Amino acid sequence: MSGIQNYMQTVALRDVKCYALHGYYPEEQLTGIYFTVDVVVTFTPDTDTENLEKTVNYEILNSIILDEMKRTRKMLETVVKSILDRVIEHYPFVITAEVGIKKLNPPMPGEIGHSFVQLKYTSPS
Repeated sequence: MSGIQNYMQTVALRDVKCYALHGYYPEEQLTGIYFTVDVVVTFTPDTDTENLEKTVNYEILNSIILDEMKRTRKMLETVVKSILDRVIEHYPFVITAEVGIKKLNPPMPGEIGHSFVQLKYTSPS
């Protein structure tokens, strides 16, 4: 049997750059820093591939990212989980989803390009 049910579709946003106030230390929450966010989801595509309501809309993903990045948190783990939870809630048909956040040039000794926190979800069914 062939058809769209044999396909796995990926929709992703990569390197969504945000200035935010996340950080464990109070000074991080005052000065802020740049972050980049990646969201990648997979799902079985609908046969109506021209219908935006039957897919994952990356404009919605972007809106979720920007909204959650505005909410100051101490730990990136909390931000990653909040983004992932909202994506799954909005698109319960996703098979896998992952969210990663890079903290660009974290304020610590040495030349560090970024720190990184990622969380993955796999549908139980």
